[in-house]
Amino acid sequence: MSKAIHWFRQDLRCYDNPALSHACAQHEQLIALYIYDKRTLGAAQHWWLHHSLVSLQKSLNEHQLSLTLRQGDPVDHLLTLIKEHHIDTVYWNRCYEPASIARDKALKVTLEAQGVDVISCNGSLLNEPWTVKNQSGSWFKVFSPFWRQAIKQVEIPVCSPIIRWPAGIKTLSDSLESWQLLPTKPDWAAAFTTCWQPGEAGAMRNLNRFIDQHLTGYKQQRDIPAKEATSKLSPHLHFGEISPWAVLRAIEQAKQDSHCDLQSADHFLSEVGWREFSYYLLYHFPQLPEQNFKQEFASFPWHHDMEALRRWQQGMTGFPIIDAGMRELWHTGYMHNRVRMMVASFLTKDLLIDWRVGAEWFWHTLLDADLANNSASWQWVAGCGADAAPYFRIFNPVLQSEKFDPQGTYIKQWVAELSEVPLKWLHKPWEAGTGINVGTYPAPLVNHAKARELALAYYRNMK
Repeated sequence: MSKAIHWFRQDLRCYDNPALSHACAQHEQLIALYIYDKRTLGAAQHWWLHHSLVSLQKSLNEHQLSLTLRQGDPVDHLLTLIKEHHIDTVYWNRCYEPASIARDKALKVTLEAQGVDVISCNGSLLNEPWTVKNQSGSWFKVFSPFWRQAIKQVEIPVCSPIIRWPAGIKTLSDSLESWQLLPTKPDWAAAFTTCWQPGEAGAMRNLNRFIDQHLTGYKQQRDIPAKEATSKLSPHLHFGEISPWAVLRAIEQAKQDSHCDLQSADHFLSEVGWREFSYYLLYHFPQLPEQNFKQEFASFPWHHDMEALRRWQQGMTGFPIIDAGMRELWHTGYMHNRVRMMVASFLTKDLLIDWRVGAEWFWHTLLDADLANNSASWQWVAGCGADAAPYFRIFNPVLQSEKFDPQGTYIKQWVAELSEVPLKWLHKPWEAGTGINVGTYPAPLVNHAKARELALAYYRNMK
């Protein structure tokens, strides 16, 4: 009787899961395994992981399978389970972070030396990083040509549902509660449940909602933080609760409708493409989370102002759009993408604080932060990344606020102190004078014009 392990990692779903599908098709008995490693997740993501695993357990239970939970070294747990239950084959979907690649290569050698087959699949990218090459056979360093090539060569696989589920193998398992993934004292994630439904069902609900309600006009509306115009799929994709194939299939199907907003559909797919490009960069430049992609930035004179950093983290910079974004992040574990660019530009170009410091804060506070996208995006804004914004592009927080939140709806939602401030002064309350009550809201942390000139001088000297 053939027995297998499917090791869940960044693929917490049953539908459209290639490794799981292969395991179910080929074996009579199966262990569904998840191994927890706290080092691979930011603080906020532990909340999501808890609820995602609850959802996955429920889905597996519907097919008379249980989810075995273990914590610690994957090698030890896999070898123990293999020996105890006479396992023939171990299945997993590939991960693309440098540490994961090294771990999986070594693990495959170890398991095969024990006479165990290892089968790995692509369950999280449209194209694997080594398959997309430029005309010279090298890798792309600019997004647009990368995406043109990537979308041209992508082949959408048919999703084969699991017809026959193997019998489960009884194993010892940790209780999910013993991992203490949910914050309690204080419960800073209390509001997350009002914003999110982790799990496979929540992912499909968000995808369908987006296509039905927000795909039309997405290209124009996606930059308005006060509007519910984006897919909110990023944390679901991060945890693998939905595959990029499912997203691509759904968008391609929507494009068949004669009324479909084709420009918006293609623009949305390019956002999926940026996720692909981020993993592509991380694969070809494994130092992306620590080193500047553009090496000349090694000499950039970053500032080390802990008080300024604290005020940025707490949403107390005195610039309403920046503070609204940082407070949205703390309250919901999420921040609108346009605002992410604003707050990142403010940290790196107004406060001149190292992008790695901002990336670390996002890592611990964002529900959707993954190593590739977080690193690539911060480097892009800071000007040191691949295909980065030109160094002289420094977001003016007031002009950005007036353009993308013209009625101040987003600001008033998150910065309660300014809820009664007239629109004329809302984007720059420091100019209102003494006749306007801004409560305890602080004065601006910096003079943007002067900070901009200093940043430009640094950039010129570096170049």
